[in-house]
Amino acid sequence: MSGILSRTVGQLLPRQPLASCSLALYGTPVRSSHWFASVLSLKTSVPLRAEPKKKKKVDPRREQMAKERLKKKLKKLEKVPPELIPIEDFLTPAKCFDETRVRSAPSLSFEESERRALLLKEWSRYKHAQHKAEKAAIEEAMEAQRQALEELRLESEELYQAAIRPDPGLFPFKHQGPCHTPPVSNYQAPEGKYNDITRVYTQ
Repeated sequence: MSGILSRTVGQLLPRQPLASCSLALYGTPVRSSHWFASVLSLKTSVPLRAEPKKKKKVDPRREQMAKERLKKKLKKLEKVPPELIPIEDFLTPAKCFDETRVRSAPSLSFEESERRALLLKEWSRYKHAQHKAEKAAIEEAMEAQRQALEELRLESEELYQAAIRPDPGLFPFKHQGPCHTPPVSNYQAPEGKYNDITRVYTQ
């Protein structure tokens, strides 16, 4: 039996040196062979050495042509200007260009147009007279002020300098700033209800 096992092992395994083959031929048990591990021991496989992958031969002309094609594509992309994102607030809706949506001016009778023209002329005369009266009143007040300052300067130089000094309390202004109240912790401000219709553009 041992002879049959040794012959079959010799046929399955590759050729080994004479010393190792003679052990198998002389009836050495298969269990003690260094090719077969024991049932109770760890089993390891024979290390296999992989053959390095062959590098593909690349034609340098093809590489040069591919680089030139990429350069041409880049030049074309540089010539095309970038697409700008439209501002919708500056775009007029298409429905506003409809010529049928033209509102005609209301037709007025001759008497109504004459009444409006006379009323406009009367209003213009009234505003012109009001402007002349305000201008005359301002000039009169400024002349009276100039004469009063001249008379005051003749009386006392100190009073004149005090009179022409700017008055900070001439236009009283009161302002109340924000209160020194500490903020509420973990306060979530309400955002309200709205529908976000903002368009997202990708370059």
